[in-house]
Amino acid sequence: MKITKISAYRVDLPMKEGAYSWGGQSFAAFDSTVVIVETDAGITGCGESCPLGPAYLPAYAQGVRSGIETLAPALIGADPRQIDAIYDLMDKNLRGHPYIKSALDMAFWDILGKAMDLPCYMLLGGLRNPRVRLFKVLSRQEPDAMVERLKQYQDEGFGKYQIKVGGDADEDIERITKILGNRAPGNIFAADANTTWKMHDAMRVVGATRGMDYYMEQPCLTYEECLSIRRHCDQPMILDECMDSIGMLIRGRNDSAMDQVNVKINRLGGITKARQFRDLCIEFGIYMTIEDAWGGEIATAAIAHLAHSTPTVFHSQSSAFHEYTDLVIADGGPQIADGYMTAADAPGLGVIPRMEALGSAVFATG
Repeated sequence: MKITKISAYRVDLPMKEGAYSWGGQSFAAFDSTVVIVETDAGITGCGESCPLGPAYLPAYAQGVRSGIETLAPALIGADPRQIDAIYDLMDKNLRGHPYIKSALDMAFWDILGKAMDLPCYMLLGGLRNPRVRLFKVLSRQEPDAMVERLKQYQDEGFGKYQIKVGGDADEDIERITKILGNRAPGNIFAADANTTWKMHDAMRVVGATRGMDYYMEQPCLTYEECLSIRRHCDQPMILDECMDSIGMLIRGRNDSAMDQVNVKINRLGGITKARQFRDLCIEFGIYMTIEDAWGGEIATAAIAHLAHSTPTVFHSQSSAFHEYTDLVIADGGPQIADGYMTAADAPGLGVIPRMEALGSAVFATG
């Protein structure tokens, strides 16, 4: 089997709730790139990369498309089923930039699954987690508005929540206190600053909320800053943005820097790299959130398959990004019910792009 054509599409994913706000940033829509890889066997695969704006991680939407266009000529004629070999080829032709390779890698896994007539989760370890538990994001607003949103999500059957903080310390203390005051039985919360607190602000929040039952998530920008807060914090620590490689995972484990990590497929470079990271977390005994930066049905399907193949005892939660947007970019996306999602049993990722939603290709190579 050989790749014959690679096409990329740009699509805006508008927010159902009007905006998504965290750590000083707010967006009404996110710029996503969908890639479609065609082969001489008539099998087509799709992938998606959607950075969370240009200032969240070292990734931006135009860079995805430019990078795929740069890589595409070198990939024409390669066998997409040879997952590690074709990743070597991507690395040979583009150093770094994992967020660019993520969409292509998803498409290669989609093709492999279709060629084997198996859903991707069967190729990633089997169905070890039949229902993927979801969390809901409480986008940063005034505290009372966030409480009202919490009540809505509680009524919908969700039990895990991410409280977006990272602004003024006094306001964030109020957010955390009010939301935890409306906890329903079984609810689990994380206060996620998305790197934006300075250390003195994080320490003030830690002191004011000492003894409260929630997870502290990535309070500051650097690993070293987060490690310092960890050593003064009663709450379990989740590291997210700084966990961008296996090297950082090993460092964090050796320093006892965290109790949980967020595995973002896009940040690590696709399903191939995320699987390696996931498997090492299992070996180390580290609890995981499995998600991505953002996306629609295609990125969410990749999340679901990786989470389905992760032992339940190591899987904390995942995100279903396609439920946050009004635009459906693919059929067959994971189904959501009672705070859980399940991927389709169809071969590959189980999703079929809606070409009418994607529009015309930004470019096509091959």
